[in-house]
Amino acid sequence: MNILTPEWPGLPDNVGALLTLRSGGVSRAPYDDGASGEHGFNLAAHVGDEPEHVRANRAMLRRLLPSEPAWLTQVHGIHVVDAAATAGAPEADASIASEPGAVCVTLTADCLPVLFADARGTVVAAAHAGWRGLADGVLQATVAAMRARGADEILAWFGPAIGPQAFEVGDDVLQAFAAGGIDPANGFTPIDGSPDKYLGDMYALATVALAQAGVTQIAGGGLCTVTDWRRFYSFRRDETTGRMASLIWLK
Repeated sequence: MNILTPEWPGLPDNVGALLTLRSGGVSRAPYDDGASGEHGFNLAAHVGDEPEHVRANRAMLRRLLPSEPAWLTQVHGIHVVDAAATAGAPEADASIASEPGAVCVTLTADCLPVLFADARGTVVAAAHAGWRGLADGVLQATVAAMRARGADEILAWFGPAIGPQAFEVGDDVLQAFAAGGIDPANGFTPIDGSPDKYLGDMYALATVALAQAGVTQIAGGGLCTVTDWRRFYSFRRDETTGRMASLIWLK
């Protein structure tokens, strides 16, 4: 199993966080490591991978964690749940935890994973920010849930997502962000010669969304899932593929 530990200045010592990569598990093509046809570390149970392979990969991950992650059924919405009180993979796109040992998790393969921690190390959260959820306010909803638990100064970390040179979208996506209160000028660049086609910058759009919620201390970003095929799964690149996990917890 291969993981990435976030480079996250200011993260409290009592917070643990990691991101899994696509290699080091037992999944086979098309959920593989991108090179051998085997050894993929897919953690999603809904993408067509062999169930026993997903269970084996999750068991390997579990050995690094204080408890079983609070797996969610992600629906590109804005619902936030308590990681310590979830059962049966509820429909939600974010979770928070204020109890030590409860593990927040989000699965992605182009969508933006965002991890959160308050500066005092009392509340953490993980959010799945696909473009629909991002436009509708999933990050703002997550921050609001953390503040309801007593969080004050909140830090955020952006995991790998589809990069701004790979995320080609139509006018419907641009209009969805405009309707959600984010000026399209902050995250969309027209494509020359392609009317109503744009390149979208998920990192820029998420930065604006967090600023609206009063969060400006942001680390991470800049990793493209589409182009870095050795490390990351990408739905846009491969369609049938696995999912990485971004996880955070209080120690």
